[in-house]
Order: sequence, then C-alpha cells, then structure tokens
Amino acid sequence: MLKASIPLTLVVCLRFLGLFIVLPVISLEAQKFGGEVGVSAFLLGLAVGGAYLTQIIFQTPFGVLSDRFDRKKIVIFGLLIFMAGSIVCALSDSIYMLIIGRFIQGAGAVGGVVSAQISDLVREEHRTSAMAIMGGGIFASFTLGMLLGPIVGAYLGVDWLFFITAGLSLVAILLLQFFVPPTPKIEYSFKQDLRWSSVLGDKNLAIMNLSSFLEKAFMMIVFVIVPLVFVDKMGFGESDLWKIYVPGAILGIFALAPASILAEKHAKAKLVMSYGIVFFLLSFVVLALGAESSKMWVFVIGVVLFFIGFATLEPIMQSLTSKYAKAPQRGSALGIFTTFAYIGNFAGAMVGGLAYKHLGMIGTAITAGVICLAWLASLALIKNPAKQKNLYLPISDYDTKMIDALQNSSGVIECYINTTEGVIVLKYDSAILDTAAAQAIADKYAK
Repeated sequence: MLKASIPLTLVVCLRFLGLFIVLPVISLEAQKFGGEVGVSAFLLGLAVGGAYLTQIIFQTPFGVLSDRFDRKKIVIFGLLIFMAGSIVCALSDSIYMLIIGRFIQGAGAVGGVVSAQISDLVREEHRTSAMAIMGGGIFASFTLGMLLGPIVGAYLGVDWLFFITAGLSLVAILLLQFFVPPTPKIEYSFKQDLRWSSVLGDKNLAIMNLSSFLEKAFMMIVFVIVPLVFVDKMGFGESDLWKIYVPGAILGIFALAPASILAEKHAKAKLVMSYGIVFFLLSFVVLALGAESSKMWVFVIGVVLFFIGFATLEPIMQSLTSKYAKAPQRGSALGIFTTFAYIGNFAGAMVGGLAYKHLGMIGTAITAGVICLAWLASLALIKNPAKQKNLYLPISDYDTKMIDALQNSSGVIECYINTTEGVIVLKYDSAILDTAAAQAIADKYAK
C-alpha cells in the first residue's frame, strides 16, 4: 500500500504546497498593483480565487480523459499547465497578468485524477488508509506553506514564491515519471445503479459535498482577511505574518493524529467533524474580537483555532466520502467532492474581500457563525460508516451469477467483481459478521 500511495501523496503534497505557499501573502501582493488605493474587491477575489475557478471548469474534463488514457500521463500534462501558470504569475507586472496566471494554474486540474490513481493502485482494504495518508499530506503541505510563504515572500518577493511553485511542479513530474507505475486497467462487473442521480441523491455524499464546499470556502475567507487585518489594523508588516501562522500550524499538527485515530479506529467520524466545525465557528468569533480590539494575542488565538479546525476536518472528509460511495461510483463521488471543494475555494476567495470591506470583522463573524451552526446541524442527517472488512474470493471458485444474493445478505455492505484481479470482493460489517461468518455466507454459492 505504501509503495503505491507514498509517491502519489508526495505528488499531491508538492502541488498543494505550490498553491498554499502563496495563500498567506497573495492578497497583499494583489493590493500592491493598485498603488495607495489598492485594487477593487472583485479583482482581489479573482487574483486569490482565479486558480480555483478554472479548477472547477477543468476538473471533470481531466477526469474523463483519465478514464480513457493512462492517468499518469494526464497528471503530468496537468502539472505542466500548472507550472506554466506559476511562471506567468511570477513574471506578472499587473493585477490582470497575475489573474491570467492564476487562471492558467487552475487549468491543470488533476487533483481528482490523483485520487482515482490511488483507488486504482491500492487494494480495497488499504484504500481508506491511503486516502487518510493523502489527507494528512495535504495538511502538512498547508502547514509548510503557512510557515514558508510569509518568510520567503517578505525577503525574496512573492514572484519568487511562484518560481518555487513552478520548481515543485517539476519535481512532482519527475516523481510521477520514475516512481509511480502506469495505471492498471481495472474493470468492475456488478449489478448496481450507476446513474448520476444515485450519487447526487445519496444523503451521506450530499452532506460530504456540502462540507467540502464550506471547509474550503472558510479557509479562503480566512486567508484573504487575516493578512489584511494584520497589516491594516495591527500595524505589522508582511514579514511578520509568520508570527501568527507558526503557532497555529504547530498546534494544528498536534490535532491531526488524535482526530484521525478517533475517526478511523474508533468509528467516531461524526464526532470529529462536529468538533472541527465548532473550532471553525470559534475561530471567526475570536478573530473578530481580536481585530476590533486590536489585541494581537486574541487575534493569534483565533488563527490557532482555525488551524485546529482545519487539521481536524481535512484528513477525515475525503476518507468518509470514499467509504460512503459504492465501488462503481467511487470515482464519480470523489470527483464531485473535489469539484465542490474548488467551488468553495473560489467562492471563499471572492466573498472574503467583499465581506471584509462591507461587513467588517464582526459582521463576517456573525455570518460565519450562523453558517457553521447550520453545517453542524446537517451532520445529524448522516451516519458513521460501518466498521468494514473485505473478503477476496477467487472468481473461478464461485457462481458469479449470485452476486445479488450475496449483496442482500445480512451484514454484507457491498459485493462486486474485480475482473482485473480475478476476485469477488465481499465487503462486510465487522460489527455484525466475523471472517468465518462472512466466508460461510460466500460458501453457499461456491461451485
């Protein structure tokens, strides 16, 4: 599992590090192009969120291409586009050129394709762990970006951050080329509802899509507002931003492991998501109090609470989505989940500047608090996934025509045929069946 997932996780981490490293300072950089009066809230939002707008547009086409061609080649092509956009941003001398560069960056929308690669290369029983590793890696990239972005941006300039992003893309391409095997051709045989409506209409998946949107929207709002408040109201310089990001990032790392253990090993994913949302809510309240009182220590606590909330939610949500989705729908479910994340990124970037200028920190905090309470209430509609295990049955030993009967057996979560590996995969609830009982059910249909 690690041999397949670690290189792909590194590819994802390098790509996200390229996005995250500019987040702490890009709103300040965009403002500089407007001189003393700054730029409009609309242009500021496009500069921050433009990459996420084109991610939304190109996510599905890249996914379709990856189903027809080698996913590895599609990811390399997307990384080349992302690298080109980074170079355009680095060379930009106006807000409009910066926005164009951000649009090009987002056109390399291969995040969902990498998730599909992991699903292809990692066996079923290890897939959730692989997704959790990838989620943890993304948060690690987020943390490193928060630490390096303000320091490098202040001393070398934001243009160098974009050059670094281009270099990270090149390293990711080399990793893919030399350490990731070609994508295997996996075909599933099953008798299940494959209509899009069955994915979009699934209650659990719908809540996860909403959560994906809101988490990323709040993230972008924070990273538009925090640098502006820090400079405008606190009177600090851009080079001091690390002083508020470092404590939050460090405490966020400490929150990561307990959240993953509680959600994965103890099947308390709903509880983990709930307290992650509560941390988001509290962070906006404390950020507003700190900004209005101009008390730096209060403002830093607000940033810390946000990081803890983000570290709690990020590794869990993609793993949950992969659990809620049936095998033949997992690619579609993760693609939709990723698309909602990028819609949230773009919406948060656009709303952040407008909220700061028109609602102020208090108004923004009240609005965010109401949304967080509604988000929290929505979790009552989902259930914790069952503790599941997998049984692999050789196709040659069983009557494949009895898949529906196996599917409907008590304690069986899902049953399908993986024709590439030549096995019937019987996924069962370990709280209801043990391995012997699951094998006994399967043996009823042995040839």
